[in-house]
Amino acid sequence: MSKAVPANAGPAVVVAADWELDYYSRPVLESDGKKRWELLICSTPAFAASDPGFRWVKLCPATSVNSVWLQGALSEALAAAALEGYPPPRRLRCWRASMRTMVQRAAEAIGLEVIPSRRCYALFDWLHEREQRVYPEEPGYLCGPLAPAPIPISPPAVLLPESVRGDSWSWASLPMGAIREAADWEIGFNGLGALPAGLGDDVSVPGIRLFSVHRALAIAGWMAGLEPVRLRLSGESLVLEASLENSWLLGKVVEAEAEEAQAAFSASRLEAGGLQFIAVQSSPASERFEGFWLLRDLPEP
Repeated sequence: MSKAVPANAGPAVVVAADWELDYYSRPVLESDGKKRWELLICSTPAFAASDPGFRWVKLCPATSVNSVWLQGALSEALAAAALEGYPPPRRLRCWRASMRTMVQRAAEAIGLEVIPSRRCYALFDWLHEREQRVYPEEPGYLCGPLAPAPIPISPPAVLLPESVRGDSWSWASLPMGAIREAADWEIGFNGLGALPAGLGDDVSVPGIRLFSVHRALAIAGWMAGLEPVRLRLSGESLVLEASLENSWLLGKVVEAEAEEAQAAFSASRLEAGGLQFIAVQSSPASERFEGFWLLRDLPEP
């Protein structure tokens, strides 16, 4: 039975999502002996959304790997998304540094903004799914050990600019049951993202809270532009990884705190899909978040 719609109800508002993109070779040899190249595009799911969003796959001949082919493929993806009722993306996230220039050239030619970022959690999950279930079923699958991809050399973590260091910070944790209610929180800069499926309400998610009485909003605004990815411990230093390869030193911790935090991060990888969070508030007593970001500590494909 169809659901009645009030006579004065306006059309549903479809909010444009970001897209996450990967244009790269896969562990499959084609009939010509060349590795398969593939373009994957998925939309970034909204927080607590049941709609999986837009997904699109297109194979690329190894002899056509260039920005011209990619520009045409992106135009096809936009048309396919429109047919499914999805608006054009606000922006594209691309996480492979080696493909950044090619992706930017192709996207900008058709008016799409590209954000170099590892904040491509939906794409990483999809790639992992395809590596486990799709590519092994393909003729020409390279099932033996592959040469590892070159490990990018990350620059050392640098101190946060003094203007955005805040007054203090503290460790924190939240149960999944509380995080599921985050859409109802008062948040200035909102960095909520899709939650991994199948997590119980009592699963603990580790994170940190940054406090600043007078500059909390400015700090949150600055952090929103960083594309924060994940927290990690480097010895006794707390580091925020962001964008493609940036690392920011958030603070020093004593050995016992570092061990406890590392244990919490490890537990999150095992039990909570690597979920973490960063909150920015004016004070520990404030019920408002000037900024709140869900992060995920995921291995990059």
